[in-house]
Amino acid sequence: MRIIPALLVATAVLLPGAALANYYVYCANDRIEVESRDPNQMRIARGSGVCQMGPTFGFLSDAQNFAQRNFGGAGRSCSCR
Repeated sequence: MRIIPALLVATAVLLPGAALANYYVYCANDRIEVESRDPNQMRIARGSGVCQMGPTFGFLSDAQNFAQRNFGGAGRSCSCR
């Protein structure tokens, strides 16, 4: 019976923390941004001039690569229209 609690603790310790985060690509204030803020947090922080430009990513590097491939990278100009 001691094996099960030990396995649960080991699993929790070994899980990478970064895998629990979500990353998004936004057009905010006419610029591409890669953020960990969810869409509601972005609207609160940046106002109505924000739109999500892709899916949700589990890793920062995936979101950055998507932004680079599709929009030229973070900081490039964009439009929510």
